[in-house]
Amino acid sequence: MSSRPDVVAAGALVWRVSNRKLEVLLIHRPSYDDWSIPKGKLNNGEGTPVAAIREVEEETGVPIYLGQPLGAVSYKLGDGRKKTTYYWAAQPLSISTKLFKVRPHVAPAKTTEVDKVEWVPAKKAFERLTQESDRDLLGKLVDQYNDDKLNTWTLIVVRHTRAMKRSAWKKGKGSEETRPLTPAGEKMAKEMIPLLSAYGVTRLISSPWERCVATVRPYQQAMGIELETNECLTEAAHEKKSKPVYRLVDNLLGTNEAPVALCAHRPTLPSIVQAFLDRAPHSITKSIPNEDPWLATGEALVAHVSQRRGRKARIVALEKLRPSI
Repeated sequence: MSSRPDVVAAGALVWRVSNRKLEVLLIHRPSYDDWSIPKGKLNNGEGTPVAAIREVEEETGVPIYLGQPLGAVSYKLGDGRKKTTYYWAAQPLSISTKLFKVRPHVAPAKTTEVDKVEWVPAKKAFERLTQESDRDLLGKLVDQYNDDKLNTWTLIVVRHTRAMKRSAWKKGKGSEETRPLTPAGEKMAKEMIPLLSAYGVTRLISSPWERCVATVRPYQQAMGIELETNECLTEAAHEKKSKPVYRLVDNLLGTNEAPVALCAHRPTLPSIVQAFLDRAPHSITKSIPNEDPWLATGEALVAHVSQRRGRKARIVALEKLRPSI
């Protein structure tokens, strides 16, 4: 048994539709002489979604944004440690977008690591991939495509990061509307930049109260986009009327548009969770938080939504994440 920690890695199965055919992006690794899905180990302090987009760009030269998770593959290494790799479905991202420009520069992998990168029709990819576990992941992606559930839109609900205690803010006399984040909360807010960028977020909605606005402000400033504030998301407004929050979230879940992040307070989360429950199949409802505090400070609930023809938009995958600090 090794005393060293287990290994965590991340990757993505990048897809596109070309000439009405589903294609996926594969790499050839000369050291193994195999065809594989791009992936790699996490850097220190890096979260799995952020690692996934970095590794794909390193190994393929193709920037991406993440869609629904495809699951994880685990196995034992020779030294006894367990290696777990988390995968997502993903799509290419144009280098001309603001999303690409807020990300750090990624150096390409050496040709001794990856010497070929190819878009391969999904049917041929089953034959090309070397590992059975990779073919299983491809099978999941193809199944979602055939069921009209692969092309999703994303809503990320974030509970604001850590704020100063009520009793400490101006010795208990400060207003709730202006209560700020702690230094730890500010640091976590900055880590929202790579996390929200990984999912392609281009629209921000928040309670107008300072601790929510400050949580998404670093991303808003980095992207140079508008921050939409909605009074219904404040604790005070929700206490008087909870339905507006439910309707707002339900509308976002039901509308196919660019990925959205919404920042809210803990007391509004029951209404938000109910909107999620009403658009989720039973297999996913088990993953939705079911008790207070619903989400930890700075934690995010990521809903991937699709809509089949003539059907109500439904959540097809759900993730609960927290930025690394």
